Parts: sequence; structure tokens; C-alpha cells
Amino acid sequence: MGFPCVLVQDLVALAVVVLIVVFVIAHVTASVMDLTRHDKEKCFLTATGERELFSSLREPHSRELTVVIPAYNEEHRMPVMLDEAMEYLENRQKRNPSFSYEVIVVDDGSTDKTTEVALKYTKKYGADKLRVLTLMRNRGKGGAVRMGTLSSRGKVILMADADGATKFADIEKLEAGLHNIDPKPENVAISCGSRVHLEKESVAHRSVFRTFLMYGFHFLVWFFCVRGIKDTQCGFKLFTREAALKTFSSLHVERWAFDVELLYIAQCFRIPIAEVAVTWTEIDGSKLVPIWSWLEMGCDLVFIRLRYITGAWRLETSPQKTD
Repeated sequence: MGFPCVLVQDLVALAVVVLIVVFVIAHVTASVMDLTRHDKEKCFLTATGERELFSSLREPHSRELTVVIPAYNEEHRMPVMLDEAMEYLENRQKRNPSFSYEVIVVDDGSTDKTTEVALKYTKKYGADKLRVLTLMRNRGKGGAVRMGTLSSRGKVILMADADGATKFADIEKLEAGLHNIDPKPENVAISCGSRVHLEKESVAHRSVFRTFLMYGFHFLVWFFCVRGIKDTQCGFKLFTREAALKTFSSLHVERWAFDVELLYIAQCFRIPIAEVAVTWTEIDGSKLVPIWSWLEMGCDLVFIRLRYITGAWRLETSPQKTD
């Protein structure tokens, strides 16, 4: 047997060993969903400072719309976003008195005055319209969105970033996307905001290295997890209540790659998804660390698929209760 054949056999054997090791690591390091709430996380403060229990996503809806805003150290950027959102929602309610809404700001264990800033809006608009969920520890953006969603009363639930990068009125585009999905089995559907139409312009202002990382991330998303959705990371997504319960009940990833797992879960459940172009402006102060965050997300993408393949993670067909 010649040297090339031996070399090929050794490389194949090494690849098999590496693959087994990766599978084992993915399985052993898989985290269990922690839906346990601290007693203080079960309640919100009213405008007069009284504590009341949050609702549950498992209950029937009592509002048309819930807006969930994850916020970590956002005392400076969040007011601009909340001013725009509340003005839009209030004007919409004036035009259509039957329209009802709530906003849930989820303070993800901030070390600044994020909660205090959000509570000013509770005092201005009332706790029936704006509630603050303050997490006792930092869970990550995905964990914050999940906790807020599980506390929602809306018939449809919008996930929106605290930086205000997306024009809030574009919710109407997402609603149209949701409406155009037909059929909606058991009223389960998702409408995702997309920035793909802005990609050429953004690439022109990026370094070659950052552009390479971006396309590399897109490839990993396509190869391991989600097909057919060009922008999985836009923080502007609209869920029917039924879709939110089905997807967030199975969510494990609590940090930056949680959007990808959400859409992976949705596609596993064959939930129809619309992708809709939205207005988006880059806002200074992003919490993403360019290289490290992308590497972290890349690892998450590989492990998402492997953990479902190995059975370390399972899709929840019967949504779990939160404590």
C-alpha cells in the first residue's frame, strides 16, 4: 500500500475521531432550559408602586399586540425607541379604539438605570400599557426575549430591539406579511423583518475581513440550521401567539444566536415564515463584539444542529410551565 493511501486512511480516521469528539462535546455540554423565575421576576410594578403578577403565554390573549423589548444597559438609547413606539401605538389606538396593546421592557440584569428609565413610561402611560420585567441576573438577549414573551397577553407578539434601529411603524409591514401567509395551520405563523435589501450598501462600508465573517456566518446558518430565510438576525419579528408558545417553549440558546434556533425550531414544526423588508439604521452602542461575538455565534450554530441530532435537546410538543 502506497504512502498516499496510508495518508488518506489516517486523515479519514482522524476526521472520524474529531467528529465523534465534537458530537460528544455537543451532547455533554448541552444546557437544560432554565425557566425558573425569581419571585421578583413574577411581578411588575404599577404606576403607584404596587406589585402585580405577570400574565402567562399559556392563557388566552387579552390584548391585540404585545411588544417585547429586551434591554441590557440601555438607559441612553432606549428612550428614543420608546418615545417612537409609544407615539405610534397611542396614535393607532386613537384611530382605532378597539386596538389594545402592551409593551414589556425586559431589563436583562442591567447595571445602569434601565429599569428606572422604563418605569417612567409606566408612570406616564400606566402599567396596563407598559410593564417592566427586571431579571435578577443577565440571561442574554434570547433569554430576555423568552421571559418577556412568556409573560405576554397579546394575540400577536412583536420582538423589537431597544436601540430603535428599525422604524417602529414598519410593524405594519410585518402584519401584512403575517396576514398574507395562507394557510396558517392552527393560526401558527411568523413574520420576520429583513435587512437583505440593504446588504450591498452595508458591504460597501465594511472591511473585507468583516464582510468575510458576515458571509461566513450566513453560510453556517444555511448549512447547519435555517434554509430559505436570508436575514435571521434582524431583531424585529412578529409571532402569532400560538407560534410564540410553540417556538419559545423549545428555545435553549439565550444569547446572540437565539434567533437562528427559533427559526430552526419553527422550520422543524413546519411553521410558515414570511420575510419582509424593513427600514433599518445602524445605531451606535451595539453590545456585539465584532470578532468574538461572531465566533461565539458560529460555535452556537454548529452545536444547535448537533444537540438536536444527538437528542441532547428536544422539541417541546407540550410547552413547559414556568415556575
